[in-house]
Amino acid sequence: MLQTNKLKHALRNGQTVYGLLNSVPAPLLVEMIGYAGYDFVILDLEHVNANPETLENMIRAAECAGLTALVRMPGMDANAILRALDSGAQGIVVPHVQSRAEAEAAVSASRYHPLGRRGISGGRTTGFGRLDLPTYFERANAELLVAVMIEDRAGVENIDAIVSVPGIDLVLEGAIDLSQSYGVPGQAQHPDVQAAILAIADACRKHNVPFCAMPRLPEQGEYWRRRGVHAFLLGDDRGVAFRAFKAHLQDRKVQSTADMNE
Repeated sequence: MLQTNKLKHALRNGQTVYGLLNSVPAPLLVEMIGYAGYDFVILDLEHVNANPETLENMIRAAECAGLTALVRMPGMDANAILRALDSGAQGIVVPHVQSRAEAEAAVSASRYHPLGRRGISGGRTTGFGRLDLPTYFERANAELLVAVMIEDRAGVENIDAIVSVPGIDLVLEGAIDLSQSYGVPGQAQHPDVQAAILAIADACRKHNVPFCAMPRLPEQGEYWRRRGVHAFLLGDDRGVAFRAFKAHLQDRKVQSTADMNE
């Protein structure tokens, strides 16, 4: 059943929140992310092949662990947004938003009348009928979060129009795709890319829309905190796990070498 969106309320209150992108479609891993203490997870459908049943179980796992689950969509697809929200996601992340019209379409697909045109269904989102539909519509319009990703030069150029759309709750940058759009593919720290990210963040502050930073260097977390940013996406679970595996093995190798030399 639809729950209070702790992430959305934390953002409104200026509380610091930390999230992780989920690239391994496994409910157990999502549950671990929640119990590890993260505030939100973004379940990726843009680059990951997760079937609908698995996605729904990943959302259930997040609910069990008190974790706010957002779903990154394959694109601006109203039908895909509908299915993710009907599965119980507490919000959606739309990649490659480049215009006000695309931002408006994302909001419309995620909200019920009078704020949008989302298709009507019941099921697990209403507790299989424990919430009557009018009550559910009102709560869903208030609780569900709509986030957009700015990953293209056009999105940066139109950022003021995008973030001024009513119903946009959060904005994320996509530095790697931005680097390609600016002709320096793979160079997330290139001055042109960093300038674009700063322009996105400045527009968010101007329009009072939360910006989610993605620190890629140790000093960048503090940089964004000084700029009043409270939301941080700390990479993806695949990368975190791989680095942990490597460090774990290296520690054991070092310890074994030390034991042999005693």
